[in-house]
Amino acid sequence: MSGAHFAFTDRWGGVSAAPYEELNLGGAVGDAPDVVRTNRGRSARALGIDADRVVWMNQVHGRDVAVVDGPWGADAEVPAVDAVVTARRGLALAVLTADCTPVLLADPVAGVVAAAHAGRPGMVAGVVPAAVGAMVSLGAEPSRITARTGPAVCGRCYEVPEAMRDEVAAAEPAAWSETGWGTPAVDVTAGVHAQLAALGVTDRQASGVCTLESKDHFSYRRDRTTGRLAGYVWLDAERDAEGEGSGA
Repeated sequence: MSGAHFAFTDRWGGVSAAPYEELNLGGAVGDAPDVVRTNRGRSARALGIDADRVVWMNQVHGRDVAVVDGPWGADAEVPAVDAVVTARRGLALAVLTADCTPVLLADPVAGVVAAAHAGRPGMVAGVVPAAVGAMVSLGAEPSRITARTGPAVCGRCYEVPEAMRDEVAAAEPAAWSETGWGTPAVDVTAGVHAQLAALGVTDRQASGVCTLESKDHFSYRRDRTTGRLAGYVWLDAERDAEGEGSGA
């Protein structure tokens, strides 16, 4: 899709020491702030974006959405939200995860993108439909939205108590799953894609990476004290969209 960019990080290429090695991008997991800033700078440079023009979230496993037109100020309190939406081309939105499902959405015709943090509670609460709703309020159309979900714990590994699986499946039946060893499980990514499909989003792709299984990715369920991956979404700035810069 011309003009839209989606990116998901792995754990390598940064400067964090164990247990956060190497490319920890999370600022609230116990890693040194200057190290996280260095890692975020490296990640941004690798993607060809400005690290100071990335919007991060204070994620709380809810469904609240913030519509933004620029990064939070240096002294501003980052609001507790689990999705951010913008109609500002060239502004990158980021979501942090370490097993939860990162959701990136773009409608380049309307010039609107969103990033959402869909853990089990957020998926059940409807953070992804809330993000799509905010995009629509800015002129996006579900039929034009492209959705990408990144590395997350898979439905064959995300073991939960049976009562919890029942509760999740009551909210989103597609999330019902079973582990590879035959116990109750939840598939958050499947739930997210079902929600997107119900909203009319047909252009959807999911990563095949399970964070719990992959040593190249951070996993909270596997390691507890660990770093955070990031998903980024942005649209080419207006001058690029008109053909003066690089395409997607």
